[in-house]
Amino acid sequence: MSLRIKFEQTSDVAVVRCSGRLVRGEALHFLKEAVTSLSGLRVIVLDLFEVEMLDGGGLGMLVFLHKWTRAAGIQLKLVNPSSLVVEMLTRTRLTSVLHVSSIVDVVEIFCNSNASTENVDRAVA
Repeated sequence: MSLRIKFEQTSDVAVVRCSGRLVRGEALHFLKEAVTSLSGLRVIVLDLFEVEMLDGGGLGMLVFLHKWTRAAGIQLKLVNPSSLVVEMLTRTRLTSVLHVSSIVDVVEIFCNSNASTENVDRAVA
């Protein structure tokens, strides 16, 4: 499987958990459509803990999502990056553009949102 995405959403915060390969091709279009279709949000938390592969296309998509959320007035928080993701963000110096948040930040975000949660699970082969 190329990419699997799970959503959890409260009224104004969505957690998007990515696992698998965040690489050029259909997987990136899948992620883009999934995130940009979310509406009425204050924060999108992108959990990258289970990302096993990340290429230039995946890095480009993270930058695109950063720009899209800023233009939409939404905060984008990257959390739990796998060691591969941390290495790629560091080597490309994208850590100066993309904000990697701590678990403490995420807990604070959820404490400031409503408790109602919805789960969605999607995958692309």
